[in-house]
Amino acid sequence: MTLRTGHIGLNVTDLDRSLAFYRDVLGFSLLAEGKEEGRRYAFLGDGEGDGEGGGQPVLTLWQQAGAAYSGDRAGLHHLALAAGSVERVREYEAALRAYGVEFAHEGVVAHREGSASGGIFFHDPDGTRLEIFAPEGAEGAPAPHESAPTCGFF
Repeated sequence: MTLRTGHIGLNVTDLDRSLAFYRDVLGFSLLAEGKEEGRRYAFLGDGEGDGEGGGQPVLTLWQQAGAAYSGDRAGLHHLALAAGSVERVREYEAALRAYGVEFAHEGVVAHREGSASGGIFFHDPDGTRLEIFAPEGAEGAPAPHESAPTCGFF
């Protein structure tokens, strides 16, 4: 069996702020939460669980960071989240704009020149790079970088 991603864990500086972003703006469901001082965390899923303790975690948030994400250090480059369609990507874009998020590129962009896949690129409240993409439907969308993958350079 080939390994596959089980869940992604992110260190955050403010759990309440990050939980609001990932739950209220991106639509993840809260599966479990630790509220003990010095050990705060949240397990987030896709909404298929039965509430506290149910479902499989997709993303875990750990209030352990003392500073925002830094793209100049080894480790996580970005987190890519797949949506079912380019229309769904645009719905997320609208929700993120209403929240006040700034984007790395204007609207949906192709992963590379001529690609059918594409998405939106932005940062979470701690500066972690995020992408929401669809595997097709971005035909004709601009590619911000002529000779390199869009997701690699934002």
